[in-house]
Amino acid sequence: MPPGTSAQKVLEEIEEITNPKVKAGKKAVTQEQNQLKATVLAVLDGVRDESSREAPVRLVFEPKSRTVGQDELARALLAHTSLESSSSINLTSVGLDGRPVQKPLRRMLEEWIAFRQQTITRRSRHRLQKVLDRIHILEGRQLVLLNIDEVIAIIRASDEPKAALIARFALTERQADDILDIRLRQLARLEAIKIEQELKALREQQGGLEDILGSPAALRRLMIKEIEADAKQFADPRRTLIQAEKKAVAEVRVLDEPVTVVVSDKGWVRARQGHGHDAAAFAFKAGDSLYGTFECRTVDPLLVFGSNGRVYTVPVASLPGARGDGQPITTQIDLEAGTQPLHYFAGPEEATLLLSGSGGYGFLARVEHMLSRQRGGKSFITVGDGEQICRPSLAAKDFEVKPPSASTNAAPIAIQMVAATHVACASTGGRILTFEIGELKIMEKGGRGLKLIDLEAKDSLAGAAAYTRSVRIHGVGAAASRARSNWRSAA
Repeated sequence: MPPGTSAQKVLEEIEEITNPKVKAGKKAVTQEQNQLKATVLAVLDGVRDESSREAPVRLVFEPKSRTVGQDELARALLAHTSLESSSSINLTSVGLDGRPVQKPLRRMLEEWIAFRQQTITRRSRHRLQKVLDRIHILEGRQLVLLNIDEVIAIIRASDEPKAALIARFALTERQADDILDIRLRQLARLEAIKIEQELKALREQQGGLEDILGSPAALRRLMIKEIEADAKQFADPRRTLIQAEKKAVAEVRVLDEPVTVVVSDKGWVRARQGHGHDAAAFAFKAGDSLYGTFECRTVDPLLVFGSNGRVYTVPVASLPGARGDGQPITTQIDLEAGTQPLHYFAGPEEATLLLSGSGGYGFLARVEHMLSRQRGGKSFITVGDGEQICRPSLAAKDFEVKPPSASTNAAPIAIQMVAATHVACASTGGRILTFEIGELKIMEKGGRGLKLIDLEAKDSLAGAAAYTRSVRIHGVGAAASRARSNWRSAA
């Protein structure tokens, strides 16, 4: 169990998921609660607590059927219960600059490495100074041993032997003081051998320390060696496994089917299976009417464009069926105060839309650039004071027309619209401007875009639409002829 998680807490969470209660301020269980319930019950048949003295923590989860894999069941439990939880840590530390700052783990490690390098450098300099000082003393003693009789005579005869030794043998004050302080037995022949050996060892140590101070690579090698030695001496078995891992996400299986999304002017949405429905056949509440229908797939997203320029994402698979009037889109997104949903689009993530505002600016964007997992949506369109977002226009679409009868052997007629070639802009003052769509660019992060049309005072952009003058219809026979005729009429 993660810290702070108990078996009782996990059981309560599963009970809350499988038997959801109406939330405060709601009249019924939300669509998200029903979806979560269905997701968990699709893989879990039951759970029981078998904790005892022999097994302090033992929870038994029974899969719905033999076809439910162990990984699938575990992933669903980890994603929706406290069996997997995140623990936040406050990495505030006093670093090399001497100030307490909250730092990421990588920066803390980098500063620690820099601190270790500085420590080894200072230590090596200190040791090198000690070594050089000792070598200096031993070199003075070595010189004395070579001229021992003369040194003794100078000390006996001179009133100031220190100055006399410095003048005679070019010694330093440090060396002269040492010679005057040593005992006679330290001037024996055996001491000369010891001095030679010590000098040899000190000069090797001097070379190693100078190599560390002069070579960053040698310093790093020493630092790694010391860390490994400390780990070998002081390390104990790790109690917590630290490894790269991703948060468990339960896969919601959505059957890829054709659907028609129906949206009303007042923001009521629903989805009806299949394509080719007559829009006039849809009924709405009193005072409401049709905003638009979108033929798409259950795996596609529904985009909601708010008056504040934010774009909200709702999975088409989560929309209610078309038996009733649907439900308000506001139940599936979190709108800011004073914000209203203005426009909608449902279609594949690869679709490209022309987005524009009443101020006369616009740009192209793909659906995938506007998607967001947050109910609060994604800020995408910059809206000026007093401006409104115009209805999005689809820049390209691919679709297919089936033969009129399933009993025919004719191949499907694929009608593929090429990418839009032009943009038409219309102002509220009755002005129209067209230009090639290549003058616009795709803005992945959104914004205000380029000026589509110059507007006069008190005039505004009524709308902008992307269109193309060509279409490719593949097929032969009467069905293809009817398709071409229908396309010409629509165009």
